Amino acid sequence: MSDTPDNAVRTYTEQHRAAFLDDLAEWLRIPSVSAQPEHHGDVRRSAEWLSGKLSETGFPVTEIWETPGAPAVFAEWASQDPDAPVVLVYGHHDVQPAAREDGWHTDPFDPVIRDGRMYGRGAADDKGQVFFHTLGVRAHLAATGRTTPAVHLKLLIEGEEESGSPHFRALAEERAGRLAADVVIVSDTGMWNETTPTVCTGMRGLAECEIELSGPGQDIHSGSFGGAVPNPATEIARLVAALHDQDGRVAVPGFYDGVAELTQAERDLFAELPFDEATWLRTASSHATAGEAGYSTLERIWARPTAEVNGIGGGYQGAGSKTVIPASALVKLSFRLVAGQDPERIQEAVRLWAESRIPAGIGHRITFAPATRPCLTPLDHPALQAVARAMGRAFGTKILFTREGGSGPAADLQDVLGAPVLFLGISVPSDGWHGPDEKVELDLLLKGVETAAHLWGELADALR
Repeated sequence: MSDTPDNAVRTYTEQHRAAFLDDLAEWLRIPSVSAQPEHHGDVRRSAEWLSGKLSETGFPVTEIWETPGAPAVFAEWASQDPDAPVVLVYGHHDVQPAAREDGWHTDPFDPVIRDGRMYGRGAADDKGQVFFHTLGVRAHLAATGRTTPAVHLKLLIEGEEESGSPHFRALAEERAGRLAADVVIVSDTGMWNETTPTVCTGMRGLAECEIELSGPGQDIHSGSFGGAVPNPATEIARLVAALHDQDGRVAVPGFYDGVAELTQAERDLFAELPFDEATWLRTASSHATAGEAGYSTLERIWARPTAEVNGIGGGYQGAGSKTVIPASALVKLSFRLVAGQDPERIQEAVRLWAESRIPAGIGHRITFAPATRPCLTPLDHPALQAVARAMGRAFGTKILFTREGGSGPAADLQDVLGAPVLFLGISVPSDGWHGPDEKVELDLLLKGVETAAHLWGELADALR
């Protein structure tokens, strides 16, 4: 355990709570919506605000890094300890679009505090979770009497995450020398719920494709030509039907090559979580579970690769009938990937699988979107255990472990920097990311501050 006194951290955090929340509310008033051109100036203003606030916090180096899109913010605070490990914190300062008419009870960019919660776009995703690091590092210094952090601390806060991070990989590659780190901490995630603090150990990767099949040069009469020429819509249906086998496994040859299988220890840890399937189904607006045989629901969405049909179409879609053989049909597919799978190999496997099933007389076009790699930190990794210890000290309870079924740019940092990625987040499912009345639980936000204050000493001890 690091030597940061727990009571001193808590006292410092409480003493500075009001000013911290005032500053966060000021930042939330900047509508940094990266997806909307009319707010591009606000995204820049958000970056400038954060850069200035990080300088006030004490970071000797704060810079705004330009990209072909929105700017990112970089900050650095060197430790006086020459052998201190280097830690990079990732987050983002852009937010999702929001308007009062979307169902908000108050102006989404005029944050309010009600019942121990701060409501406002970005309160949880991700400004609140970025900002707790500013008070966290100050509490760390105050409680230990240090003048510099116990680790060589870097922050990279991007401005395009809510727009798909189109320039993030190139930025990471261009600035890899400045970003070099022993470990990456991602504060753009959450916990199981308000009473069950957890640490996420990994996120799935993502590969997406669109397959378009073409047949006749135009829609043709199904009576005159049906049964005698290939039908693109029929072939799309056959392709989709062949995507999974009877056990729910993806039937693309080579799809499971290299997949990191769940250990029994991991399965046991998942089973410790207070998971209620009926409640989960209500959240999913669904009526039954489905998926790969032999795995629980949590295992399916966290630790197993998947293939999903995101959209399918072709031929006449209007009212009534129109008896044609359509000229074309298409399907959009997405593949969630787990540790051990390489997106480029998956793309090639999907391409070969699809092409092998397309009959003569049917043309095809297969296009892939930029892929995201999976990331996973082993449960016994010393940095992961340091995160769990720091969070345990803040929350005063046992910390459990989860994964996330989604994907994000964190894997790019793992890939480019060759450093393990760990997740530190305090958001909970009820925070309503991307929806109306997004909020953050203030008590949990302050626990994030305390966790960050403890973390730098814990990591310094663990990684020496």
